[in-house]
Amino acid sequence: MSRYYYDFHIHSCLSPCADDDNTPNNLAGMATLNGIGIMALTDHNSAKNCPAFFEAARRYGIIPIAGMELTTAEDIHIVCLFEQLDDALRFDSFVEKRRPAFKNRVDIYGEQMIMDGEDNVIAREENFLPIATDISLDEAAKLVKEYNGICYPAHIDRQANGIIATLGTFPDYPEFTCVEFHDASKRDEYTEKYGLQKKRILVSSDTHYLTDLREENDYLEIDDEPYSSALVRRNLFKILRGEE
Repeated sequence: MSRYYYDFHIHSCLSPCADDDNTPNNLAGMATLNGIGIMALTDHNSAKNCPAFFEAARRYGIIPIAGMELTTAEDIHIVCLFEQLDDALRFDSFVEKRRPAFKNRVDIYGEQMIMDGEDNVIAREENFLPIATDISLDEAAKLVKEYNGICYPAHIDRQANGIIATLGTFPDYPEFTCVEFHDASKRDEYTEKYGLQKKRILVSSDTHYLTDLREENDYLEIDDEPYSSALVRRNLFKILRGEE
């Protein structure tokens, strides 16, 4: 068992609300300085910068996780993580068909840059990414599982796009094994008030600027012997699914 500091909620320059300096290599480099061992890229409704992020993360010795912050039809944000990059990209193609074709206004919302592993811009997403999809919360939970991933509500302690603020409570269904907090100090209060005792509590930064990455992060104890990044990733997903 080894201790792995993590951050499973990171936005790159593909998300229009994120800074243009949030390139795959800059994120990986900053994470290394902050002692993060495992990091997920979770752009709004897209996983198109995950291939570049994987290349950059490996260069910096970080274990990368492919992900997405999906906006459901109820306007709730959920973090979707995938053990395999290919599964994340297949899910990305599915979600792309379920997003309204609302053109991005760069002058208002910002750039949406798709990069290669060397931080070169290879494309720009034309349609505004953060807009709500037509995928309901219930459907999203089933779909992510079909694509061999796991999902859970993002920043449940926030008003904007948080599941509790939107629904007024934490629902019994769909069943989530994990929940994400942005502010770790609210864990005890929310756990008691909303009956989250059986959930895996995760704390992530929801990074939109490089300076959002925290130096003091939460960690997970993960079995990594005999060591390989694939083994760490596999055992991480067992933990997130509640299998360990």
